[in-house]
Amino acid sequence: MKKYELIKDIEVMYVPAQSFPEGILAAFEKLETKLASTGDRTFFGLSWPNKNGNIMYKAATDEKYSGEGKKYEPAHFTIRKGTYLSDLIIDYKKVLQQIGVVFQQLLDHPELDTNSYCLEWYKGDDVLCLVKLDPPKEEHMKQKPLKTDR
Repeated sequence: MKKYELIKDIEVMYVPAQSFPEGILAAFEKLETKLASTGDRTFFGLSWPNKNGNIMYKAATDEKYSGEGKKYEPAHFTIRKGTYLSDLIIDYKKVLQQIGVVFQQLLDHPELDTNSYCLEWYKGDDVLCLVKLDPPKEEHMKQKPLKTDR
């Protein structure tokens, strides 16, 4: 696992999956049918639990210009800049179950921003799995412990 610094927000448009994990592929297919071209796009997966503990999943792609999502009618989301904890899965299609295992490990990190989301960043045959870190927790973890008189 490595820290990954996302230096600027990424505006994306998305289609929600009807179920998790079964509906993920259908959500990406639906997203792709709404686009004129997918050749130079970056794809993402966003997920988090709802209040009932069910995983909400969104298949997303970057906007090529401001407001593009309105043209194609998928919903809009902003992937926030900041520090993330990451792990890269090589040739993810051969080890799909590994994505869940990696996220379980990332979600156990003590600096986790519990109000954020899990982020999949698809890079060809590989996927970068990321979870956002909480800046106050991150700063707190860097501080030296107070000395005591023991």
